Amino acid sequence: MSVTIKKFNPAKVELPEGYKPTDKEEYMCPLHLAYFRKKLQDWRSELLEESRETLDHLKEENWQEPDINDRASVEAEASLELRTRNRYRKLLDKIDSAIRRIDDGSYGYCEETGEEIGVKRLEARPIATLTIEAQERHENYERTHIDEDERF
Repeated sequence: MSVTIKKFNPAKVELPEGYKPTDKEEYMCPLHLAYFRKKLQDWRSELLEESRETLDHLKEENWQEPDINDRASVEAEASLELRTRNRYRKLLDKIDSAIRRIDDGSYGYCEETGEEIGVKRLEARPIATLTIEAQERHENYERTHIDEDERF
């Protein structure tokens, strides 16, 4: 697995207005890296803002509803919100990891094969660490082993 490490200095790259990476440009050129860094940072900011809103909502919630059904509804809603925020926390870890890969020059390359993940895949899932083929192998492996474990 041979990956060319490209160092990235975000201070030196300014994205043109409305820029979108294409396959016609050099893969993971400074513009690509700046674009995906911004995309990841914006996504991270949105998730943190939603988490802050959840905390504010939970602080304001009336936990002492006199009606037991109303109280159960409030608690069920709060539980759902907390599970969602827990998924966000895990997603934030993946976003932070992707930003670190941009900084160390390994972003955009499959962790398993070293091949290019591809601009279109990264556009759809900027935290991707595997090519589509490697992801499918990984999922098939998990499915096979989970099925085997369930039989016993």
